[in-house]
Amino acid sequence: MRMFNADGSESEMCGNGVRCVAKFVHDHGIAARPTLTIETGRGVLTLDLEIKQGKAVRVKVDMGEPILDAEKIPTTLPGPRVVDQPLPEKGDWFAPCGLDPRMTCVSMGNPHVVLYCKDVAKVPLEQVGPTLENASIFPRRINVHFVQVHSPDEVTMRTWERGSGITLACGTGACAVCVAGVLTGRTGRRLLAHLPGGDLELHWSEADNHVYKTGPAVEVFSGDWPD
Repeated sequence: MRMFNADGSESEMCGNGVRCVAKFVHDHGIAARPTLTIETGRGVLTLDLEIKQGKAVRVKVDMGEPILDAEKIPTTLPGPRVVDQPLPEKGDWFAPCGLDPRMTCVSMGNPHVVLYCKDVAKVPLEQVGPTLENASIFPRRINVHFVQVHSPDEVTMRTWERGSGITLACGTGACAVCVAGVLTGRTGRRLLAHLPGGDLELHWSEADNHVYKTGPAVEVFSGDWPD
């Protein structure tokens, strides 16, 4: 699987996209098995499909181990890890959304920065997203996530994706949010994340250090590509 952003740049990985690929190859008989392996820019991932009436309805993805080393994310911020480090700049948008001006960086094969606030609906993503995505401290740009914590096992998040802008969901980003919650003591290793496009279930396993992501997959349309 290869994935391209709206601006034409190629991303290493797309967590929601790989679930859709799994459903497509299963439901169309290309690789009709309940367990699949798919090669991505992140490496070879294993996916378990929940099948009902011959169709894949939910997919669990082994997203592998999170990358926490600052240089490998990559970011030029100091320290072996970037956990609750202060934002380099403050803005007048902080107060309305109740932002905690500290950030945590995680890579799931592609780079993510996670910030927490009291009300994600009040974050001006159109303003803040491109500023953080293109900040000089992120040499390969970054995916930006704002998170509102409801309880240790439930959050709501909004996303500005590198190369695509505001999106309805980000699977690798939800995994990064799960990891960031554990690292900062805000949430546990099992997490339900509400995104504008739907819910995802996350689990950062202590047994193998892998992050597992489970969510639905639905075919919404089909068409013909012109020759």
